[in-house]
Amino acid sequence: MLKNKLKQYQLILASGSPRRQQFFKDLNLDFEIRLKEIEEIYPPELKAAEITNFLAELKANAFEGELQENEILITSDTIVWHNEKALGKPKDRQDAFEILKSLSNSTHDVITSVCFKTITNTKLLCETTKVTFNALSDDEILYYIDNYKPFDKAGAYGIQEWIGFIAVSKIEGSYANVMGLPVDKVYEYLSTLA
Repeated sequence: MLKNKLKQYQLILASGSPRRQQFFKDLNLDFEIRLKEIEEIYPPELKAAEITNFLAELKANAFEGELQENEILITSDTIVWHNEKALGKPKDRQDAFEILKSLSNSTHDVITSVCFKTITNTKLLCETTKVTFNALSDDEILYYIDNYKPFDKAGAYGIQEWIGFIAVSKIEGSYANVMGLPVDKVYEYLSTLA
């Protein structure tokens, strides 16, 4: 449906995330993937959504001067915000363990920003989902890390995996957002362009 409305545009997804790519496939959209290596460094004074907004826009700005008339570039960034700290992807097994231990028996925010860039305009949207974890034992945390290797995931977990089934007791907001993309908001915004 949206695919027909957007046929005059070329969608470019600048994300190596298999989950984000799958969402675009599931929306039945034609898109191409273009990747650039970006150093994801942000000013230390930024907090929560300011971080993801900054990084989503930073990723989009890497394509400055390369976009064609009919192209819409889509970039995004997700963090887990917990105890006034941004939790990105874990550096190693120990880091993943410490992150998950800190999330155990508490509530955190999953924040995703999405940037849509054309040659004439840049639009940012942001979504926050609150996720509450049950208490997790060290054995459960280590079992998850060793069997699912969540090193490419913000906050060291994928809600769609084993840990999501056993640990998540409550979620307020978009489930898809916790997987890395607020799909309903992306769909809604792209619909306005058609």
